[in-house]
Amino acid sequence: MNVDGINSETWLQHAWRNQVQSLLLLAVMAAFLVLLGWLLWGSYGILILLVIGAIGVLFNPAISPRLVMRLYRASPIGPRQIPGLWFALTRLAERAGLRRVPELYYIPSRMLNAFAVGTREQSAIAVTDGLLRRLNQRELLGVLAHEVSHVRSNDLWVMGLADLFSRATGLLSLLGQMLLLISLPLLLFSDLSVNWFAILLLIFAPSLSALAQLALSRTREYDADLNAVLLTGDSDGLARALVKIEQAQGGLWERIFMPGRRVPDPSLLRTHPDTRDRVERLMALKPPASARIALPVEKNDFDIKPLFGGPVVRPPRWHINGLWH
Repeated sequence: MNVDGINSETWLQHAWRNQVQSLLLLAVMAAFLVLLGWLLWGSYGILILLVIGAIGVLFNPAISPRLVMRLYRASPIGPRQIPGLWFALTRLAERAGLRRVPELYYIPSRMLNAFAVGTREQSAIAVTDGLLRRLNQRELLGVLAHEVSHVRSNDLWVMGLADLFSRATGLLSLLGQMLLLISLPLLLFSDLSVNWFAILLLIFAPSLSALAQLALSRTREYDADLNAVLLTGDSDGLARALVKIEQAQGGLWERIFMPGRRVPDPSLLRTHPDTRDRVERLMALKPPASARIALPVEKNDFDIKPLFGGPVVRPPRWHINGLWH
């Protein structure tokens, strides 16, 4: 990919900042893990965790994309079923330099959502019924480019590693707190001093590591947005798609009576950045119209009615596997 026709200086600034933030946040999560190992087992604990961390980096397991799609009850979309969507995905994968085009899946949900799973060698992208019906071709192209960018940057592997660090930190914290409770009588009825810093670290390390993981997720979302513009040469399409997706998150009455609502979650607890901030960053790139990739397809090539009929009307619900769609 290149930055021809795009505000390259702005793009490089954002891209560099995103990469540095990602490395720092991963380092912070690894540091919490190492500190807990040192508190529990001293220098041997650090050595053990460094070895375990190296193994995790080299052999970080990837969940099979098809298994994830089964959990969502998704059905595969073939090239002949929605040819326009498949052509767009193939073109984006080629521009991203992927050896294999991600498999495409349909989720029967009226939610406006799309996500990618897998690795560069084996990946899949899922799109919901609501997304396919509410977005136009230009907006769909931006969303697909965003997900392809996640695959290209190995974000799924990075977030899997961050999740591994976070879970290990929580496990070590729980172990340390259990040991502390067992030793509590000895601490109360002896002259041993208490290291309050160590106790506070045992208690709050999992929460701090989780906050770093959420911040890492937001950073990777920013990066996928920027790279999506490189793939499509169009910042407006993705920006409009993000606005539509945010508007669809609320119900009808909420949109009528609270059109200027805000997401109630504090910014530190979000997995995705604020939509307004994402749109501002996209608009800062603003490539010319000539940079947009052309798709020689007809409007009917994106039509899903012949394949899936009318729109999904049932509201999203929680499923026994823990997923919501």
